Amino acid sequence: MIPAEAGRPSLADTAGAGARPAAKPHLAVVGATGAVGRVLLGILSERADVWGEIRLIASARSAGRKLTVRGEEVEVVALSEDAFDGIDVAMFDLPDEVAAQWVPVGVSKGAVVVDNSGAFRGDPEVPLVVPEVNGCAARMRPRGIIANPNCTTLSMIVALGALHAEYGLSELVISSYQAASGVGQAGAETLRAQLSAVSGTGLGAAPGDVRRAIGDTLGPFPAPLALNVVPWAGSLQADGWSSEELKIRDESRKVLGLPELPVTATCVRVPVLTTHSMAVHARFENEVTVAGAHEILAAAPGVVLFDDPAAGEYPTPSDVVGTDPTWVGRVRRSLDDPRALELFVCGDNLRKGAALNAAQIGELVVGELRG
Repeated sequence: MIPAEAGRPSLADTAGAGARPAAKPHLAVVGATGAVGRVLLGILSERADVWGEIRLIASARSAGRKLTVRGEEVEVVALSEDAFDGIDVAMFDLPDEVAAQWVPVGVSKGAVVVDNSGAFRGDPEVPLVVPEVNGCAARMRPRGIIANPNCTTLSMIVALGALHAEYGLSELVISSYQAASGVGQAGAETLRAQLSAVSGTGLGAAPGDVRRAIGDTLGPFPAPLALNVVPWAGSLQADGWSSEELKIRDESRKVLGLPELPVTATCVRVPVLTTHSMAVHARFENEVTVAGAHEILAAAPGVVLFDDPAAGEYPTPSDVVGTDPTWVGRVRRSLDDPRALELFVCGDNLRKGAALNAAQIGELVVGELRG
């Protein structure tokens, strides 16, 4: 599994109309050394082996490192135009500004790009795809790009898509409880450092004592995260909204095909390493029942219904982390509205929230290329 020879045509280039390619398509993982990239390599090793070469691409400072995928050590190559030679599908996990520069390069070299950044999600010519909800949209990609939704949206949208198909969604009100790793490896490392600073102390009983103990280890967070919750995620946007809150609104509308759907979100960062949770108020066009919602959710692909409060059964991040599905519990019909449901969802933000969804999109493209 060494880099392809320069100039080798991709499978997409060599397959004529109606032809059935004999070879497996070649995949590039761009950003392979990052938190999501490493999870993606594990997922690619667990799922059906649909790929030929898997080429690992990262920044020049990571070139030469070796990572394991499908049981083999593969050397990381530096991000460059030549790195995409012969690649059929490229999965990107890079910062927005870097992805904006390099995703078009991957497309120009003949690859279908699955992009996990926010650089192209709002582009009307770039489908925003969740395979369990709108997988058919992956075929309509005039720019050669398929976007992966934000990890927070992905934590809930599979479950909501299933309920929408039955009842017709008409409004969403969401409170998110987002893990530190949602901002990358730096977020997880910062939380661990802060927890070490407060562990075994009596901190948290006086104003400002946690902040003083943590000192300059705030990292990517605007306030201490250990022994705390921070009602902020993302960057400041107009009228006091955060970018994370607007992403939930815009991306839910696009994935569900409901451009006018009223959506209100409040995003909160919590002292959890990995796995986002969300409290969801969902209003529908038709009357709903808990029994009916349970039946739909229990049968929905990519969803685990875990809902028996009397037995202490409901999803929590520490139980859900490292798993693929969206877990749903605390399903209740609103006390004041027979068309509304309240539910609590958890999803690993590095797996379904990023890497797994990208892998699933890639498999859709493989089926198309080979079909």
